[in-house]
Amino acid sequence: MTPLLVLAVALSLLIGVSLGLLGGGGSILTVPILIYALQVEEKSAIASSLLIVGVTSLVAVIQHARAGNVVWRMGLLFSAGSMAGAFGGGMLAKHIPSSVLLLLFAAIMIATAVAMWRGRADAPVLAQAKALNIPVILAEGLVVGLVTGLVGAGGGFLVVPALALLGGLPMQMAVGTSLLVIALKSFAGFAGYASHVTVDWSLTFVVMAAAIVGSLVGARLTALVSPAMLRRGFAGFVLLMGVFLLGKQVQTRLATPANAAAPVTKGPQLTPPAGPAGEAI
Repeated sequence: MTPLLVLAVALSLLIGVSLGLLGGGGSILTVPILIYALQVEEKSAIASSLLIVGVTSLVAVIQHARAGNVVWRMGLLFSAGSMAGAFGGGMLAKHIPSSVLLLLFAAIMIATAVAMWRGRADAPVLAQAKALNIPVILAEGLVVGLVTGLVGAGGGFLVVPALALLGGLPMQMAVGTSLLVIALKSFAGFAGYASHVTVDWSLTFVVMAAAIVGSLVGARLTALVSPAMLRRGFAGFVLLMGVFLLGKQVQTRLATPANAAAPVTKGPQLTPPAGPAGEAI
């Protein structure tokens, strides 16, 4: 096994633990790992991330459903809007530079971390489920899905806050329900990318297999962590990764002018006027 493959497996376990424990964060890890650690091209990394996170989330949601932490009605409604948005975002990403997508990714992560840190008191889940405003839930899902498709995030860092802060779900249920949403809309986002991006299937499957193992471990850990600690830990993690990604993009942009070779010119190249017989004057 090559050192690169060992690194891929080790980091992929963290992706899965993050998804299983936090209901998100997997793509926050997956995109930077694929780009900066495994040297995958940006848009290919985004496409691979969507597939990896989608399959891993689908496996993890089974564990959460057995524990009663999946609110199916809210999750399926949110997923319906998210899948439409994710497919559209994946198609739209073809026309947006990779650097812009990664800057957008970092900015959204930081804003989400702040919202999660501030938090909101848990509301009784059954009362919230009965009071669902279907158009609002679909609209929220559409927006979150659009962002997911654009930046390659499974969207747990957006879905968990939406379900906990706007949907009023207790944190454990927000985590479990988010995995259902993430799985469905990640597949939709990948479908949008698949038409214009090449995927390294061997590397993708290695990362996916390790992430699935990690997700099963993470799902079992949720019962051992308090909701408040889980929310604050999630917020801190997302903020750290957002600042890191933003710093890398700023560093790249500052370094580019210094490293780029400027074209050498000797002033305007003018065509000399021609004389009456066509000779240059």
